Amino acid sequence: MSVAFDHSRLEFAPARVDVEPRANGEMILRSPSALGAYPRCIGEHLERWTQQAPERVFVAERSAVGDWRRVTYGEARHTVRALAAGLLEQGLSSTRPIAILSDNSVNQALLTLAAMHVGVPVAPISPAYSLMSQDFAKLKAIVALLEPGMVYVEHPEKFASALRAVDWNDARLVIGKGETAHAVHWSDLLRSSGAGVERAYRSVRPDTIAKILFTSGSTGQPKGVINSQRMLCLNQQQLAQVWPFLERVPPVLCDWLPWNHTFGANHNFNLVLRNGGTLYIDDGKPAPGLIERTVANLREVSPNIYFNVPRGFDMLLPHLESDAGLRKSVFRYLEVIFYAGAALPQNLWERLEDLSLRELGRRIFLTSAWGATETAPLATAAHFPSACAGVLGIPVPGCELKMIPSAGKFELRVRGPNVTPGYWKREDLTRAAFDEEGFYCIGDAGRFVDAAQPSKGSLFDGRVAEDFKLMSGTWVHVGELRLRAIAALDPIAQDVVVAGHDRESVGLLIFLGPGARAFAGLSTDAGAAQVSSHPAVLEHVRTGLSKLSKRGGSSSTYAARAVLLQEPASIDAGEITDKGYINQRAVLARRASVVEALYAEPARDGVIVLNLH
Repeated sequence: MSVAFDHSRLEFAPARVDVEPRANGEMILRSPSALGAYPRCIGEHLERWTQQAPERVFVAERSAVGDWRRVTYGEARHTVRALAAGLLEQGLSSTRPIAILSDNSVNQALLTLAAMHVGVPVAPISPAYSLMSQDFAKLKAIVALLEPGMVYVEHPEKFASALRAVDWNDARLVIGKGETAHAVHWSDLLRSSGAGVERAYRSVRPDTIAKILFTSGSTGQPKGVINSQRMLCLNQQQLAQVWPFLERVPPVLCDWLPWNHTFGANHNFNLVLRNGGTLYIDDGKPAPGLIERTVANLREVSPNIYFNVPRGFDMLLPHLESDAGLRKSVFRYLEVIFYAGAALPQNLWERLEDLSLRELGRRIFLTSAWGATETAPLATAAHFPSACAGVLGIPVPGCELKMIPSAGKFELRVRGPNVTPGYWKREDLTRAAFDEEGFYCIGDAGRFVDAAQPSKGSLFDGRVAEDFKLMSGTWVHVGELRLRAIAALDPIAQDVVVAGHDRESVGLLIFLGPGARAFAGLSTDAGAAQVSSHPAVLEHVRTGLSKLSKRGGSSSTYAARAVLLQEPASIDAGEITDKGYINQRAVLARRASVVEALYAEPARDGVIVLNLH
């Protein structure tokens, strides 16, 4: 079920970057390579592969009985044009977008392509806002801002509570499964005459809005990021220029990453479409009870590129390490492992390298890139070997990176045609997001791997707004410390939040990892209170804190105390995204009482204090 790379042709663009230093200490980094030509709209890719490889499988998903439902490029194009006709008959337009409440599915893929084919924006909304939320506040805010003309729900019974909780105004409800009163069935859209589709397709321009992707809203209500046809098309051209092997070998993915996020939707889905590849939709995800589905899918599908977020690798690695059959299937054709969405702890990087050595006898190409929903998402790429995790790479062709000195690191800003024109119906947010030179203020920080050789790329150095000072006036670099702490506390910590603003020492709030129960010898149904109070777990945390302190450095480089959290991160409170990224500020604000308890004297029960004497 995959295509093997010819190893001799697995080529990457040379690592080259031009640096423009400024008198104020700022630097502008650019690729010396000119950006190549790219299509007018995303639909041109579907038209191309329908002509060149109509029988090749484009997208596949598990059917109700467990086998694979496969759709070829030729079948996809036929269905996309029929759906597009149905959307036009429903009166949808550039100002009446489609809201999507659905997990990844073939139907969602075809509907998305159909809408973009005729200039109707699509807005996939995180299922977590419907299925994990208790108050539906973010979903309500998104719908009120979006004012959709249609809402597509694949499984209406699954989203019934959300549908009842939200005022959809006059939006037409379209369902993919079952029956619901006053709803149009998916199949009904396929019965339209087809009139006007070709004219609408020809009228789609590079500036036409393709998608409205809502950010996680970790610092407030979600914002609707406008993604134009130009952004999506040229971003794939940028990727193809730094990964030229894509022009020769169709990518085959087995991917769970949600399409309401730019990583799964724009980077991965469009990578397959642009290069005539095949996408097997993984109906699992990195969560208890669902990671097993990912494992089952990877037993049958051998990808040649594998994408995931750090939390996904954290949960998948124990299965790969213990199951030779799974390992053989995953590594059979695999040439590239790619992580993004959050910084990868170094211990996970090393475990992935060890696996490739065990299975292949060589280190696999392990890499990452950097960007945001606002940058389509690719802004920089590490298209060269890296010795460690966290390397963001260098700017891709056509994209500029501004580096501004800030408390011993650099604030990063981005400018280029892959950057969003702004936020849906929020001109105030649009103005605030860009500096006086038109650079998008992304909020991330970085530093050079080697200041004398900028072509070695930059390292991710956390969020600018997350860093703080201790009472001593010493800066705590949260991003760097977080990664070292997760590695030192493995497998107890899935993630940590760094506390200590205006205090004498750093403290950690620790979210329990999936391996904590097994480490303590407890059953999988053991409660968080039992795990967090187990002597073996507490001793492992003490040992981990000691390891951090013995690395040397000031009190800002290690934690002097820690507490294990029993309550998981809340998506309603903005503590976590559905990709698993923890928002440090939101956790500290919501759990202010926990922070106070962490620093109380004498130390309270459950607080682990490092003895430095």
